[in-house]
Order: sequence, then C-alpha cells, then structure tokens
Amino acid sequence: MRLLILILLPALSLLLQSTLFGFYSIYGVIPDVVLIFVVVFALLHNYKQATIYGFFCGLLEDLYVGNMIGMNALAKGLTAYIISSLQVQVFKENIIVSVLGVLLGTIFNTALIIIIMLTVNKPLVFNVDFLWKSGFQIMYNMVLSIPAYIFYYNSTRTGWLENKGND
Repeated sequence: MRLLILILLPALSLLLQSTLFGFYSIYGVIPDVVLIFVVVFALLHNYKQATIYGFFCGLLEDLYVGNMIGMNALAKGLTAYIISSLQVQVFKENIIVSVLGVLLGTIFNTALIIIIMLTVNKPLVFNVDFLWKSGFQIMYNMVLSIPAYIFYYNSTRTGWLENKGND
C-alpha cells in the first residue's frame, strides 16, 4: 500500500499542477508540486531512497510533459540527493524545515534545469520577467510546502505511509 501511494503522489501532483493550480496561477506561475513532494520525501528519508524517488518523480514529469526526457529526472534526482544529505542535521518536527528545504530545493532545481538547458543549447531568456517568475514560484512552493509537509510527516509516522520495515 505504501509503495502504491508513493507512486500515486507524483501522478496526483502532476494532475493538480496542470489543472487546479493552472487556474490559481500567480502572474502566470504555477507551483512545482512534484518538486515539493520530492523535497519533503528527501527531508524524511536517506539519500539513496530520496535520489531514486526524485529521479522517478522527475522521469514521470518528463514523460507527462514530453519535452527533453531526462531533464527533470536528473534535476529532481540531484535535488533530492542534496536535500537528503542536509537533512541529517535538522530537527524534522519543525515546520520551518520544510519551508527552508523547499526554498533551497526550488533554487537548486531551477539552477540545474538552467544548466541542463544551456548544455544542450536550448535558448533561454534571462530578464526581469524570468527573475519575477522564479521568485513567485519559490514563494508559491514554500507556502504549499507547509500542508504537504504536515500531511506527509504525519502519514509517515502513523498513517498510510508509515514504514514498518527498514527505513
């Protein structure tokens, strides 16, 4: 049951991202809900599990979007690795951890996407609009990280996502 839910979470996140949050965009910016769950997962699991989960979620997003297969898989996998490497030094019960984790995760993920796009000679426009949209996405992701973290944290402790094995 736990594995099924972990597979359905990014799928549901993609669905919400492309439907519901499309209607509630802020200046044309929608949150990266998949990234939020990848970061939350990385905050609560070891780097190996987080990297695999981040790669899987990114690959699912790449297949859904259908453009540059592997870009999001690589970026989200590396983001999950970095965040999970930092998580051993934090007090996980504090909600601020999720907000700061998503802040760092969004910045790192965006930087990786930019590097990948520049590497494959994909044209990018760096202007004030790009900075505003990046800033709004960071804030949007940070706000949504609070309910996502509360749901996920509680569910891993006493709910459907509780790992009764070797986590």
